[in-house]
Formats: sequence, C-alpha cells, structure tokens
Amino acid sequence: MKKNTVFKGAATALVTPFKNNEVDYDALEKLIESQIRSGIDSIVICGTTGESSTLTDEEHRSVIEFTVKKAAKRIPIIAGTGSNDYAYAIDLSQHACEVGADALLHVTPYYNKASQAGLVKYFSKIADNVSKPVILYNVPSRTGCNIGIDAYKELAQHPNIVATKEASGDVSFITKVIRAVGDNMTVYSGNDDQIVPLMSLGAQGVISVLSNIAPEATVEMTHACLDGDFRRGAALQLEYLDLINALFMTVNPIPVKVAMSMLGICEDELRLPLCTMSEAENEKLRKVLQEYGGRIR
Repeated sequence: MKKNTVFKGAATALVTPFKNNEVDYDALEKLIESQIRSGIDSIVICGTTGESSTLTDEEHRSVIEFTVKKAAKRIPIIAGTGSNDYAYAIDLSQHACEVGADALLHVTPYYNKASQAGLVKYFSKIADNVSKPVILYNVPSRTGCNIGIDAYKELAQHPNIVATKEASGDVSFITKVIRAVGDNMTVYSGNDDQIVPLMSLGAQGVISVLSNIAPEATVEMTHACLDGDFRRGAALQLEYLDLINALFMTVNPIPVKVAMSMLGICEDELRLPLCTMSEAENEKLRKVLQEYGGRIR
C-alpha cells in the first residue's frame, strides 16, 4: 500500500509571530514569503513551535487560513490541528481541510494520555473523518504519551494516515518504527540533531525548528540525504550542531524566537507560560549566532 508523501526534505515548524499580544500577520506574511523563497519544501503552521496551545480558537483557525491563502499552493501547508479532545480536533481539522490545508498534523493526546488501543482508535477515527492526509506527531517528552510499535503497525494500515513526525528522540526506537511501517508510512525526524542519522535509515526529511532561521541549510542537508550523499548531509549536520543545540538550550520555541528577534526577523514575544530567557542565555545565543554569521541561510 504505497501512499503519497506530503513532502520530502525540509518542512519548517513555523513560529507564530506576536506583537502586543496579538498575532502579527504582517510578520507572518514575511515569514511565509521568506520560507518559500528559500526553497523550503513545506510549512507546518500552528504546531508546537507555533505556540498552538496558547492560540485562541479564532486565532488558530485564522492563522491556518491566512497561511494557506498566502502560500497559494506554492508548497504544501500542514496544519497543526491536534488536541486531547477528539471533538475539538475533528472540528478544527475539518475547518483546516475546508480552507485548503494540504495535510494535518495530529499530536498524541496529552494530559489525559491514552492506552495503545485508545491511540489507534483516536487517530483512526480522526483519519476517517477528514478529507486530507494525516501526519502523526509523537513527542512523549511533552505529552507523556508514546505511540508503540504495534500501534504504529496498525495505524500504518489506515489509508489516510500517511506519515509520522517522530520526536521521541530515541534513535533505536525510531529505527524500529521505520522498519515496522515500511512503505505504508513516511517517517520524518522531529529533532534537528537527528536529521541525517534518521534519513540514513529511511526517514524522508525533517519537520524543523532550525529552518526558521537557516532554511536553505536545512533544505541542503535533507536533499543531500535524499540524493544519497550522506557524506555531505553528515558534514552539514555537524556544521550546524552548535546552532541546533543553542536553539534548544531551553524550551522550544523560546530560543528560536529570541534568535529571530536578534536577526531582525520578528519580535521575540511569547505567551505565558513561555517567557523570555535569562541574560546569560541571551548572551550565549548571541555568540552562537555571531559565530555562524553568513552561514545562517
């Protein structure tokens, strides 16, 4: 059962820019255009990096619709529409489908968690009731809920579940996932420091935080791997490792928003419970950005 792949290469988990506690749509439009000019393969909007959990329902829907409209089918737009509430997830997902999103990103239910049987039923029922492909998002460090291998095998059989963003951080586990799902599900790295290792095992790209500030380098890294040039991909993985580590010195998306502000891209405004970094952390990040200089591309 070969399924269509939403994208191969690099997708940016785009930040949601705020100004005076409102979504900054002017900045968002500039971010979308900049990403597309950079050659990025896809954009994920309203994901973890987009602070989806603090967007109002109206903002969440509006940001998805705005992004789809501005992208104008130039690249696929993947809408983060996951929730721990099935009814809300369906409602938001159906809206995203109606306004033209190309795929949906669904995180494992958080706080209330779920059994493995519950996860299979939850994701399968969502996929049954939406018109666009579903990408799973496994990030147990945030949700306290992990998709097991047997659940992955079963979910991979659903015709409308096409991929997973694997952010468990466990390379050994993800290796087993890639083997278990075979051609029935595309696997994307959910961690920037594991792009090349996972692509060497068969992953087809990354949903990236790094590409918010270094989209061209992230595209080059992933496309080198897609072309079988793992030596070049590995060289880029190692070259950008210090920057990747700096972007995760504290909870994402705090550092990447601060970095984007330092680079004059957008404000570093966050919504509580996220808050700005300490001055020592800011200085550390500033030094890393200075070291990379023209390599941030």
